[in-house]
Amino acid sequence: MIAASAPVQRPGNAKLLVSEGRRIRHVPRSEFPDLLRPGDLVIANDAATLPASLFGRHAPTGEPIEVRLAGRDSLGMDEIKRFSAIVFGPGDFRTRTEERPSPPELAPGDQLILGPLRATVIRLMNHPRFISLEFQGSPAEIWEGLASWGRPIQYSHVPTPLALWDTWTPIAALPVAYEPPSAGFVLDWSGLKRLIERGVRFCTITHAAGISSTGDPNLDSLLPFDEPYRIPPSAARAIEETKSRHGRIVAIGTTVVRALEHSAAMFGGAVPPGEQMATQRIGAGSRLRIVSAVLSGAHEPGTFHYELLKAFADAGTLSRIDRELEAHGYRTHEFGDSVFIVRSAAQDGTARL
Repeated sequence: MIAASAPVQRPGNAKLLVSEGRRIRHVPRSEFPDLLRPGDLVIANDAATLPASLFGRHAPTGEPIEVRLAGRDSLGMDEIKRFSAIVFGPGDFRTRTEERPSPPELAPGDQLILGPLRATVIRLMNHPRFISLEFQGSPAEIWEGLASWGRPIQYSHVPTPLALWDTWTPIAALPVAYEPPSAGFVLDWSGLKRLIERGVRFCTITHAAGISSTGDPNLDSLLPFDEPYRIPPSAARAIEETKSRHGRIVAIGTTVVRALEHSAAMFGGAVPPGEQMATQRIGAGSRLRIVSAVLSGAHEPGTFHYELLKAFADAGTLSRIDRELEAHGYRTHEFGDSVFIVRSAAQDGTARL
């Protein structure tokens, strides 16, 4: 597969691999609405992306650092003082994440000067560059500092600096994601109109999509971190109604799968409205209670996104998908091509999340 290197959300030549049972086929991604049935419910993540990369210096040593915000305990707009974060030493996205130098030794109480923002290291979190930090100032001052100084988290496969609007899907709402819920790049208003005309319902949830790579194998093994999500009452009603009619629930992206399945595991198969914290990992042994199909990026084996797809397709099918993606030159990462996997009956399983 090829790393997508241009920040174009909906290129005209975007490809879509479709896996339904033992059948695999390729279609233009623009045909996605035509794959859906009347009575289906499509659910997307409407989180907008934070400018979560902050450059500055470590006050005790004066050394340059980059702080990548990675999580918090709430989606509340006023609850933005404390974050978990990954800290790098000198350099920027042009260097592969795996090759970025470590920051100076960090300790609780250290001050971080990040442009107009000041933050304090609260504690180290099981790794020398995974920290909890707290910003100084009011919520309004913190938001102003993030907006004026922060940049989107970026990786070396895209060689030019990203603008924040490159990372926002067409349905972006609350700015709570650390990297874009990029499966939603497939959406546009004409496509949504086609869904409705086909008798397909559409709704959104909000899930704080986290970072996809830390550059460190030990930290990467902990991904995805805990992520808050919110199910609005309208989405909860739509899910209940679709289930009662035995319609399919189609997730746009792995974050939607994680939120819906976490909620169902907590509440006995129901998805009530409200805010919760997704703490689970989904994989081959997971029992999916809600989601029938997922539209996702073309992910590489070994990533936690790829592991989640094992809940939708068995090992043999995923191996065939991998070979097809490679043979047809699919592009990976957030601006790449897509796969649409419909769960088979054999994937229902018995294991619980």
